[in-house]
Amino acid sequence: MKIFKYPSKEAEARLLSIINRVLSYNRKDHLSVSRILEDVRKNGDRALIDYIRKFDSPSMGTDSLKVTREEVDSASKKVGKTFTASLKRAAMQIESFHKQQTRLSWINNERSGAFLGQIIIPVDAAGIYVPGGKGGKTPLVSSVLMGAIPARIAGVRRIVMVTPPTKDGYVNPYLIVAAKMVGVDEIYKAGSAWAIAALAYGTETIQKVDVIVGPGNIYVTLAKKMVSGTVGIDMTAGPSEILVIADKSAVPEYAAADLLSQAEHDALASAILVTDSMETADAVNAAVKAQIKKLERKDIAEKSISKYGAIMIVPDILSAIELSNRIAPEHLELQIENPFEYIGKIRNAGAVFLGNYTPEPVGDYIAGPNHVLPTAGTARFSSALSVDNFIKKTSLISYSKDAFFREAKDIICLAETEGLGAHADSVRIRLKEKLNSLFPSNKNKVKRNRLPG
Repeated sequence: MKIFKYPSKEAEARLLSIINRVLSYNRKDHLSVSRILEDVRKNGDRALIDYIRKFDSPSMGTDSLKVTREEVDSASKKVGKTFTASLKRAAMQIESFHKQQTRLSWINNERSGAFLGQIIIPVDAAGIYVPGGKGGKTPLVSSVLMGAIPARIAGVRRIVMVTPPTKDGYVNPYLIVAAKMVGVDEIYKAGSAWAIAALAYGTETIQKVDVIVGPGNIYVTLAKKMVSGTVGIDMTAGPSEILVIADKSAVPEYAAADLLSQAEHDALASAILVTDSMETADAVNAAVKAQIKKLERKDIAEKSISKYGAIMIVPDILSAIELSNRIAPEHLELQIENPFEYIGKIRNAGAVFLGNYTPEPVGDYIAGPNHVLPTAGTARFSSALSVDNFIKKTSLISYSKDAFFREAKDIICLAETEGLGAHADSVRIRLKEKLNSLFPSNKNKVKRNRLPG
């Protein structure tokens, strides 16, 4: 990893290359995804099956799209007890965390005659996208848990999972077992942009949903971005990111391993170390070089570290945190003395990991918080996937006569300021009722243009 002194022109150039690496997609990708979405929208199952046969499973048939009860039962026999136990612990802890996010409807009648409130309502149907993982050979079971558990806690009636099938037309049994454990109602063998289209628009086999969540490749991300508005989405996530702030108390081997844990995801992933110690910078750099040689995904990690990795030397830890706030990383680790002292200084981060024994994978799998996090600087305004992604908030408003008459003139004033006469008239017509009740002998004499306001 290249070491930079920050601030400097060289360091700034490197940072900009990292920050701006995923700001846009090329026109070819946009056109390809747009065509796929429109094809599935118009042609339903026929288009969906064509794409699945072309890119994933050549023998896929329309009647094979949905994972059957027999496949679910069979999957349970193909996974070991150790996996099931680990999955149960993860599911239990993720559920416990997300239960804290639930909201209650509320009513307020503090203003005389005004009855106001908010109803919390779950969406009817949610789609959970789960990446295939090397043709189904590396099942991303954590994505099943992170998507489905908050949906179920929110009260979603129908939870649908889509995931690319293997070449032979199956879904990895580990994914099926995970889906069954957390209450997924339907599983379909479809991936990429065509699966997003099916969830957004519906086909003969797959009924459309209201919200789509879950990570995916560039085509999944683009498809979600394009259907946003037709359905709700969690976010348009980019490549993985990690920023480690380390001082002299950090263990270089730990910091290096954590940086590589994200670099191995994708050649576009970024891994940044920020430290106030040149000694720590050199030690972590040496550890990265030693550890990367042993990785199974060595080639990917090397490309990521070479192009989007960096070590920044800053004057002090407060400067490190300010730099982190500027970058707004997906994952921020504080491998420093007394990390809790600095929590109040952190403004922009998807998730924060405190101390030498809280590596990022703890959050990926088992701690409880959601691992679907904002990337590409969007932590400045966006949050982790949560129960909130699966609910709607509907307002309640009820005015008594007295409350209405008390505020009527103000409503008319504001409506006429905006040039919306019909808005003002809908209030005036009710004021007419009040005047007629006050002066019953003149009931027929009160004219619209003589009403107050």
